[in-house]
Amino acid sequence: MPRTTAISLLQGASIPADLAEIYGLVIENVQKLALSGALKSQQWSGDPAAGSCEFRRFVNSQAKDYGTARTAGKGDKVKAPPVTVNLDQHKEIVEEVAGFDLETFGVADVMRRRADNHVSTLVWLLDKTFFQIAVTAGTAFTPAGTNPALKDILEQLIQTLETVENDYVRGVDRSLMAMVASPAFYGKIRDLLDAQSNPNVDTAAEEFGLYHGVRVYSSVNLPAGTNAILTVHGSVAQPVLINQYGEPEKIQLSNDYAVSLFYDFGTKALTPDLIYKY
Repeated sequence: MPRTTAISLLQGASIPADLAEIYGLVIENVQKLALSGALKSQQWSGDPAAGSCEFRRFVNSQAKDYGTARTAGKGDKVKAPPVTVNLDQHKEIVEEVAGFDLETFGVADVMRRRADNHVSTLVWLLDKTFFQIAVTAGTAFTPAGTNPALKDILEQLIQTLETVENDYVRGVDRSLMAMVASPAFYGKIRDLLDAQSNPNVDTAAEEFGLYHGVRVYSSVNLPAGTNAILTVHGSVAQPVLINQYGEPEKIQLSNDYAVSLFYDFGTKALTPDLIYKY
């Protein structure tokens, strides 16, 4: 006997799913951990609901000869030029399922599961956008030497950021840095550590934590062709405004239900001088 065809659930791009009793667990959507939320700047003012946030970066103080301020009759002004980040990306995720499908498909909380996936999709897009902006704004790093070894590439990259000096920065402590590597490049670093005669690393674990004092992460969301980026925490701003929802909403004058997520966000590099891409 042929199976009943669903009203709105699809098994492909446009092919309705066949309804049947489902035994066991429903396969959940899988997504690798996002990093942008942990790396983005949290120091902002303003209300995201107003459409923009403001971030400030203080210029370093200057040491001058004693008596300079008395002679001038004033001290130096504190400089902290503002950077405005507009929430100019407006997104929505809206899905609906027929009440008949919900009952017949045998999954009572299918809409709640979709709501969870909507949040995962939101986080994925924020992560992709975060790293795209970081790579676009960052400075390309080219290792010195002919065919340098991986360990030399990594140390040169770290020292390049460590020795930055300008009006805002007088060197960067390694504890403030974060390296985000593609899975392939992350694997090479891991192989390098595993090959050491006395590695201070648990080879069974995925993460190795620190490399020469720098926290290292793996991400599938780096732009194609990027081995890694090295930056400091807070180098990129990404304010987000999310319109939360609760239970699935019944569509008026029907037996269908909808679950939706609307959100707005903006992304901008605050310290492009402290972002290096390899």
